[in-house]
Amino acid sequence: MQIFWDLAYLISGALLLFGGGESLVRGSVAIATRYGISKIVVGLVIVGFGTSAPELLVSVQAALAGSPDISIGNVVGSNIANILLIIGAAGLIAPICNRDPAIRRDLVVMVAVSLIAVGIFLSGEVSRLTGAALLAVLAIYLGATYVLEQRRRSHAKGTTREAPDHGDDDAGSPPLAFLPAALFVIAGIVMLVVGARLMVTGAVGIARDFGISEAVIGVTVVAIGTSLPELATAVIAGLHRQSQVVLANVVGSNIFNILSILGVAALVAPIHVSSRFAIWDGPFMAAIAAAMLIYLFAFQTISRWTAAVMLAAYAGYIAIQAGL
Repeated sequence: MQIFWDLAYLISGALLLFGGGESLVRGSVAIATRYGISKIVVGLVIVGFGTSAPELLVSVQAALAGSPDISIGNVVGSNIANILLIIGAAGLIAPICNRDPAIRRDLVVMVAVSLIAVGIFLSGEVSRLTGAALLAVLAIYLGATYVLEQRRRSHAKGTTREAPDHGDDDAGSPPLAFLPAALFVIAGIVMLVVGARLMVTGAVGIARDFGISEAVIGVTVVAIGTSLPELATAVIAGLHRQSQVVLANVVGSNIFNILSILGVAALVAPIHVSSRFAIWDGPFMAAIAAAMLIYLFAFQTISRWTAAVMLAAYAGYIAIQAGL
């Protein structure tokens, strides 16, 4: 009977995380738009943190609950799912092209921070000092990205008329009033907190019910559940042939997952790292990040066939978990 409750906690938590992430992003963007906050800041900070909020809340909750394998597994598993599952699913809908130099730059950053994560895992612990260092790197990355984007926009204005912004589907529509937008933000935060608690409770319970390690639950069930906002965004973007949105969403989320989520979770409570993350899951995460970087630099387009291979690779990765 307990297994049904654990499944109910897990599913309810995933649904709340999905709804909470969507609500938080929608309300935050509406407030930023109404008060004239830069869209660059909105994209980097609000949307970036908003879509990674489920992973953040789950990892912090798991660290506090004494389940470090779920905390680390959630980050590593989400990054693997973002590349193989989410880009694979979007690529099946429509080929994904990469011609934006900013995304290519962030791909390099994603590979670099993935390698940094593997180095941290080899040490056996994500300490508070390490967590603070990761957050410092995140601050530098955000600052550098903001400055570079401002320079690019200034150069574009100086050479030609600024093209209309087609990236905002709501262009021309008035933003939400402050009160409804604030309610979206508050509701999103509440759903994220409750959803994270339910998902961790259910995941730990299922691991104990079936004798499955918390690490496996973390890199599979929990990781997929917390990646739902990115998956929904990627599928919708794929349907609208907005390939740059798909890549930016995944690359930005992976950078945030390592720098902000590991950083914040470690500041809350130092995290012990199981050896499997140092010798298997972490290197695999870094390897597929590097493979995507090399592939996109070489070919610039992820075809449907490549997307199918990525989905098959993810299915293989999940199947292997049963033997670990």
